[in-house]
Amino acid sequence: MHQSSNPDAGGAPGTQSLQRAIALLRIIAVNNRSGSRLVDLYRRTGQERPTAHRLLQGMVAERLLRQDPQTKRYHLGTLAYELGLAAAPKVALRDICLPYLDAIAEHTGDTVFLTVRSGFDGICVARADGSFPIKMFVHDVGRHRPLNVGASGLALMSALPDDEIDRICRINVERTRRKSPRFTEAALRASIDSTRRRGYATNKVMDEPPVHSVGMAIRSPDGTPAAGVSVSTLASRLGHDRLEMVVRCLDDTVRSIEAELRNCVDRDRVPYAMPSLAVA
Repeated sequence: MHQSSNPDAGGAPGTQSLQRAIALLRIIAVNNRSGSRLVDLYRRTGQERPTAHRLLQGMVAERLLRQDPQTKRYHLGTLAYELGLAAAPKVALRDICLPYLDAIAEHTGDTVFLTVRSGFDGICVARADGSFPIKMFVHDVGRHRPLNVGASGLALMSALPDDEIDRICRINVERTRRKSPRFTEAALRASIDSTRRRGYATNKVMDEPPVHSVGMAIRSPDGTPAAGVSVSTLASRLGHDRLEMVVRCLDDTVRSIEAELRNCVDRDRVPYAMPSLAVA
């Protein structure tokens, strides 16, 4: 997929190179676990092969990226990790939420995820595993996916203003349909309406085994959605009574986190700006 914004469309040469490098980094970050091939990177960004290769090797030399010597695939490097640590604010949302995630996991026995927004995507920033022997490895920490995918991202998206939802839909409906051909915008908007009406999102995560998730939005002190928290478990464990229990647990947790955020959170913690580029 070509990026929606062309770095070659103007600007100083240095700016163009930076834009090209960032476009590559975005795609590599999305696929960091499996890695990205050179051929996929230059095709998806619309860059010439020599240009992409030169930029990638430059970022490897600076430790922004690493290249697996066997597969030749590119992954984020140690400098990317170090920069992320340095960018963390004095009070991190993730640090505030971690004890609450552990408490939900202990109470429900299930797997709990915390998701924050980055433009059109949701990023899993933390997970906690409960005592139930079958673990829900449906999402990895650090993984990007369209914001509308998963209960925590859907809950977060549903808490946004309508115009923001419209902007996300214009990009993410097509992205989601590539991996789920039966997905429709009408179904997404129905899910958003249902989430707003009930106060929580539900989502079928997997078919085999059947896995469902339940999520709620966490709001920052100014009322904007800061994150989404969700519980994922086997569908057979989410009957009516247990669903009500999970919803109550999430609701109590969200209220506690929001109270703590009102006291101490750095309001610049969560990125709200919509980037000009989106990756599939």
